[in-house]
Amino acid sequence: MAQRTGKAKGGKVPNATKRLRLGLGIMLTLLLVVGGKLFMVQGLDVGGMAAAALDYRMRETTLPAERGSILDANGTVLANSVIRYNVVVDQTVNTKTETFKRLAKVDGKDKLVDVSREQGLKELALVLGMSQDAIREAVTGEQRYYIVAKDLKPDVEDRVSNLQIPGIVTEGVSKRVYPNGSVAGGIIGFLQDGSTGQAGIEQTQDGLLRGKDGKRLFEIGADGLRIPVGVDELTPPEDGKNVRLTLNSDLQYFAQQAIQSSTDNQSAEWGVIIVMDAKTGNLVAMADSNAPDPNDPGRVAAKDRGVRSVTAAYEPGSVQKMITAAALIEEGKSSPLDTFTLGPSYTVDGQTFTDAFTHGTEERTLAGILGWSMNTGTVAAGSRLTPQQRYDWLRKFGIGEAPNIGLPATASGILAPADQWDSRQQYTVLFGQGVSQSTLQTVRAFQTIANNGVMLQPRLIDSYVGADGTEEKVAPQPSRQVVSDSTAQQVQDILESAVTEGQIKDAAIDGYRVGAKTGTSESPCDDGKSGFCGYTASIVGMAPMDDPRFIVEVVLQRPKGNIYGITQGPVFRSVMSQALRTYNVKPSTGEPARLPQYAK
Repeated sequence: MAQRTGKAKGGKVPNATKRLRLGLGIMLTLLLVVGGKLFMVQGLDVGGMAAAALDYRMRETTLPAERGSILDANGTVLANSVIRYNVVVDQTVNTKTETFKRLAKVDGKDKLVDVSREQGLKELALVLGMSQDAIREAVTGEQRYYIVAKDLKPDVEDRVSNLQIPGIVTEGVSKRVYPNGSVAGGIIGFLQDGSTGQAGIEQTQDGLLRGKDGKRLFEIGADGLRIPVGVDELTPPEDGKNVRLTLNSDLQYFAQQAIQSSTDNQSAEWGVIIVMDAKTGNLVAMADSNAPDPNDPGRVAAKDRGVRSVTAAYEPGSVQKMITAAALIEEGKSSPLDTFTLGPSYTVDGQTFTDAFTHGTEERTLAGILGWSMNTGTVAAGSRLTPQQRYDWLRKFGIGEAPNIGLPATASGILAPADQWDSRQQYTVLFGQGVSQSTLQTVRAFQTIANNGVMLQPRLIDSYVGADGTEEKVAPQPSRQVVSDSTAQQVQDILESAVTEGQIKDAAIDGYRVGAKTGTSESPCDDGKSGFCGYTASIVGMAPMDDPRFIVEVVLQRPKGNIYGITQGPVFRSVMSQALRTYNVKPSTGEPARLPQYAK
């Protein structure tokens, strides 16, 4: 049979040819679609797929800023930070890798060698001191971020990084440590969750101490390893500033030991000691009993974690008689040797006052009234001041005004206006009842007298030191002249005579002239309803009196025992002596004041 060629009858294209042409058309169309799609993705990336892929490959690690240290006045570290590391796994990478390549030395040259996943996990277990089963469980799963181990030292972190296991990275974290334990523990404070200041200086200076974290952004491949030529962006951290305090850590330790011993020996609820430099207002020691260790603050009760020198307000008792004497002298209403006839009790406006000791009718000087802490004489002399004057002088000496020293929860105390005083309170404020204040407020008042009548605001923060070593001094707050130099000197003589001629002889220090005043007040019960539940006993004084350098106050809350047996003179003497030795204060050379306590 002859073969057919050409078109079919009628000029129609055969079916096979039509199918061939149709197939070619479809193929060309698909190629155009695919090519167009590739152009859109690779050229224009309208859908952001390239960016998404890059984002998938990017990893960001935080570079923690180093938290600034807290230092004492001599640079001793009270708080600082060390870098520790966490081991973190991306389980989605690690579980999909049976073998990986590790850069290693082979015949003295760097070469990539193959390592099985199991071998890597075994090595990781040895480095971390964990079982291989525990490691395998930790790295298995679908979590992109899972912490395998915490708090590694730098040498261990280096060994982990050298294993080069896919999906395993280390991240640095800052850990706070307190080398001196409970020394100034309440003042320093501590951190919450290892990062945020929770109390003390750590809390109030948190913004300056913490600095600003940096970050590192880098690109990894499918095997979980960093791409050498990929993105690698570094934002360095900005370290926090150091905070230098006015405290002397050695004296702080001594004062803490002294107040803890006194608190324990007298079964008191708590005790505090303050040591202030009268010439600068610098607080060189602020000791609390039961001081917390910031490394483990939970070991003490929450009520003991603060600084009671500034947070606890109480009736100061007879230490307030110093302000009454200063006001009388400055107003020209009395002098140290003015005499007052005093019987066993003293009654005014229907209010009767007695003393803590029994006596007949006596002729006492103003100096003798303070030297023997007589309520009768204080009311008799203080009545020469109007109620408004009494209020105004308390305010001038800082009562009712919270000192700002950079600690949280600083108490202002309670000083009601004069027109709100009742018939008895208008007199009790003259000897420290019907008014409440913190220990630091009392110390500030005595500093005023020690500094020739000029009140300096207390200082706890001395300076800030940047990461580059630049030191920025904290400027002192404005001072103010409260009483004249002459008045201050006369009050100093009264306080010194209370030690040489009065009832505070156990505060005397060999070789140094000392002035002091004691105080005892009733302490209300905590429920506020049950009268009083003990006493607050205190002593505050200054030395050396030829040129006063330090103020020391000792306070015990609710010590047990007979009120007449409660004395803080020996504790005061011990701490003041240590302060004078620590700062090499020269012994006194002049003769001490010995103002007569009775009329001649």
